[in-house]
Amino acid sequence: MRVYAQVLLLFLLTIVLVGCSSTQVKHDSNIAVVFVSPDGNDNWSGTIPDAKRTNGPFATFERARDAVRAIMQNHTNQFERAIVYMRGGVYQRSQSFELTELDRNTQYLPWKDEVVRIVGGIEIDGFQPVLSIPQKQRHPALAMINSSLLRNILYVNLKDQGILDFGKLTPRGFGRGNSPAALELFYAERPMTLAQWPNHEWSNIAEVSAANDGDRFSYKGDRPNRWQHENDIWTHGYWTWDWADSYAKVKDIDITTKEIITQAPHGVYGYKKGQRFRVLNVLAELDSPGEWYLDRKSGMLYFWPPQPIEKTKPVVSILEKPLITINNASNIQIGCDSKRNLIIEATRGSGIVIEDGSNNRISGCVLRNIGANAITITNGLKHTAYGCEIHHTGDGGIYITGGDRNTLTIAGHAVINNHIHDYSRWSRTYNPAIRISGVGNRAAHNHIHDAPHAGIIFGGNENVIEYNEIDHICQDTGDVGAIYMGRDWTMRGNVIRHNFIHDLLGPFTHGAMAVYLDDAASGTTIYGNVFYKASHATFVGGGRDNTIENNIFVDCDPSVHIDARGIGWAAKHIKKGAGWHMYQKLEAMNYLKPPYSIRYPKLVNILDEKPDLPMGNVVSRNVSVGGKWLNLSHVKEEWVLFENNYVDKNPLFVNRDEMNFQLKDESPVYKTGFKKIPFEKIGTYDLQ
Repeated sequence: MRVYAQVLLLFLLTIVLVGCSSTQVKHDSNIAVVFVSPDGNDNWSGTIPDAKRTNGPFATFERARDAVRAIMQNHTNQFERAIVYMRGGVYQRSQSFELTELDRNTQYLPWKDEVVRIVGGIEIDGFQPVLSIPQKQRHPALAMINSSLLRNILYVNLKDQGILDFGKLTPRGFGRGNSPAALELFYAERPMTLAQWPNHEWSNIAEVSAANDGDRFSYKGDRPNRWQHENDIWTHGYWTWDWADSYAKVKDIDITTKEIITQAPHGVYGYKKGQRFRVLNVLAELDSPGEWYLDRKSGMLYFWPPQPIEKTKPVVSILEKPLITINNASNIQIGCDSKRNLIIEATRGSGIVIEDGSNNRISGCVLRNIGANAITITNGLKHTAYGCEIHHTGDGGIYITGGDRNTLTIAGHAVINNHIHDYSRWSRTYNPAIRISGVGNRAAHNHIHDAPHAGIIFGGNENVIEYNEIDHICQDTGDVGAIYMGRDWTMRGNVIRHNFIHDLLGPFTHGAMAVYLDDAASGTTIYGNVFYKASHATFVGGGRDNTIENNIFVDCDPSVHIDARGIGWAAKHIKKGAGWHMYQKLEAMNYLKPPYSIRYPKLVNILDEKPDLPMGNVVSRNVSVGGKWLNLSHVKEEWVLFENNYVDKNPLFVNRDEMNFQLKDESPVYKTGFKKIPFEKIGTYDLQ
């Protein structure tokens, strides 16, 4: 009890800093305060260091957490909440930092402007030139690398630095769930590239024989002849569809028949002639700056640094579990609302995982170089991810699910004002910047850009996606949506409004869609958005009761697409008992009774009104300039209500050349009933 008494004395005597401010404010005796520092000591009392360094902050989060627990339990009538101030520096983690309901009403905040780094990896040093290894002791694959390139490669033995667990490469990808990454190498705050071929482009499957078990494909050329000394080769590809990638381990390579044979599970959906693939984890292909390779038997790590190794120390990821977990807790905050000086990085697993509980908040964090997802929020009520920057994750960004779809009870989770980019390094499809499921959740004012596949994937009911800017995504895939949902008649009441979606690429089969209501998705409102060079801007894939209203389309191709796939190629998937399980999903929601029958009256009679037809869609008061306005595929115009759309006439933009698509006050568009879009409010804003 002596230590806790010392901490308590500090609370009663010190001037407390509230929130993240660096300015001292008046004493608040209702807040308990503890300090933690990489230079601290768990035998100290958790105070600011004294002049003689005989007392000061704790050294570990666990010690600080336990001290706060004891204080709050022993002084329940004195302290309403607690703050753990984290002094600047590196906190290396070998296990998850776990918070529970015992830690409610506690904030973990960086101290003033000091930068705090929570790291799931280890810095390594001691690199030496590969050429210094005696010839007879070199890995035989090194002989395959041109001698002029070999002089750039360094090596270090990780076992000599106490690193024995290298993790496992796994057949992750589409439909295979998320899993921790194997050990990765990060340098100058960026992930390095596991040695691969080709370096930047793709190779293509030359042929797939019908006389096999789906475990092999043919290649062109003689490049695999170089790989005879490799024993842990992997392949990554878009094996059949440009929207589904996966990894497969190579079992054997037959250089006579020019076939690559894979271990089960093989490439997702099998192999198809002409599709793209790469080969990775091949030492003989370590031939470019930024590439690396780990020999898992010997522990030798080979690396071609993109700049002199003396400039910064490389980091290898170690921790497979989440860096921080918050389980069934309430009112916990990690990070600061007003600045981004808490960095969570270099780990094999996820960054932060919240399960159950209520009103927990992740604020102003930088989550980078994560092996799996950055933030995952599951169930509970009113959790928030605010003001974070997320980049270079192995899988996705922020995943939230919550609310009860059967009762339409909302969760109220929020993803607000985050900057998410360069995600989906490993699993490159269906691992979006933001994933939303459940009821009554919101994603707003986020900026999402530079990624291979989707920006936001959502499902459930009455979720809101608004004021987001999404651009330069869908870069490596086809048949993809910047905002995507599909295959359920009951997921209704969702609203996509006041977003700015521009510069979509979608270079492969079927291209990209800005808002993609795929495979009979129904009951969604697309209102007041601005689409610029957004490829297929709004795409209704056979769904019903969707509203496309009051949007601006500029140079899209087309602005609006509606098809009747339910009576075409998709009929076999929609019918009762078929693969999309449309009828089972309908029945599971008990749609004939409240609350569904009240909230979604159009759903009540769906089976009496040919549910496979795209009926009940409304396209109203939209502006379309340049590109193409409309594409109807096997859809009769009487099935869709078109009214008051302003097409291929000058709407009087404020400044089209600078992408200011706000309409001037004298715009003739307003005569159609068009409502002004708050274009100036879209996107991120300063932390506050």
